[in-house]
Amino acid sequence: MMKTSFYIASCVAFALFTGCTSQKKSLTSMMGTDQQQVLAVIDKVNTNWQQTHPEPGRAFWDNAAYHTGNMEAYFLTKNETYKKYSEKWAEQNLWMGAKSTDKSNWKYSYGEKDEYVLFGDWQICFQTYIDLYNIDKDEKKIARAKEVMEYQISTPKNDYWWWADGLYMVMPVMTKMYKLTGNKLYLEKLHEYLAYANSIMYDSVEHLYYRDAKYVYPKHKSANGKKDFWARGDGWVFAGLAKVIKDLPADAPYRQEYVARFKAMAAAIKSSQQPEGYWTRSMFDPAHAPGPETSGTSFFTYGFLWGMNNGLLDKKTYLPVVQRSWAYLMDTALQSDGRVGYVQPIGERAIPGQVVDKNSTANFGVGAFLLAACEMYRLLGGSA
Repeated sequence: MMKTSFYIASCVAFALFTGCTSQKKSLTSMMGTDQQQVLAVIDKVNTNWQQTHPEPGRAFWDNAAYHTGNMEAYFLTKNETYKKYSEKWAEQNLWMGAKSTDKSNWKYSYGEKDEYVLFGDWQICFQTYIDLYNIDKDEKKIARAKEVMEYQISTPKNDYWWWADGLYMVMPVMTKMYKLTGNKLYLEKLHEYLAYANSIMYDSVEHLYYRDAKYVYPKHKSANGKKDFWARGDGWVFAGLAKVIKDLPADAPYRQEYVARFKAMAAAIKSSQQPEGYWTRSMFDPAHAPGPETSGTSFFTYGFLWGMNNGLLDKKTYLPVVQRSWAYLMDTALQSDGRVGYVQPIGERAIPGQVVDKNSTANFGVGAFLLAACEMYRLLGGSA
């Protein structure tokens, strides 16, 4: 499907610096694909995942991250099979995350048991439940989300988001809940919780996030003594900011602050892209854990595409970045049967010596890939 990198790069230069009569045609040329081919890729990848995983599994973060991509694919394609797959998952989990009903025992440190109701890895599922509610307005779909999130924002605590992944898991829940209820406290608490996260893991010099406080430089260093920014961790944040900005009204408080952070991250992420189009797991130290990785690359690609599609990122600057990352996703990450390979397994850092190859796949990686593919379709002139 894809042209060689040299040919596509030539197309990029031609499209950017000459007067093309058809923007759609020039974009198709530079990306080496068209809308119908992108739709075919979305269907191939998503159908493969759903057919090979007929039981949707629990409502924890990894499955829930897949469903954020699946729902984006549904909204783009209106393929009822996709929606039914997410509905089955939600119904199997009773439209809940962690299931404890004893509020006095609700926790938010790391935990996979039912009392960890306030832990963000159990709250990302609410993104999909709200999306499904918005289709048919069935109140049962959002009852638990309202119960949990309204309780959380009523507390005086602000340290709920202590790891980078959590910003993707819950920031979009806050804006979705605001749109659902009109309660501006969600926006105030989002800002308050993010300020705490920034205070413990944001590097204001590099404009990137450490995975959590354990990895802040110089307390922690990469194998070669550099700052160790984990690609998937920053991918979570970059994609999460895109989702937040998408849901905020133009005059919403703090929106411009989030836009500025998103743009600063985009520039920082761009600078560490590898010539082959991917980002290594340790963004500033490619030798720390060398080789391609798809989940971080997919989230970055999604963020760049969303930013360009919504007028926040300059196409002249970022189209070449996406051209390279899309080529990697199509030529290396995507396998002939529809599997998405080179996804680093569940973890929290770049691990030297860890094997990540074409057989390495995961639900959250597929979800990230679907998000990127949907935005590529929109870049090429689609509408949804």
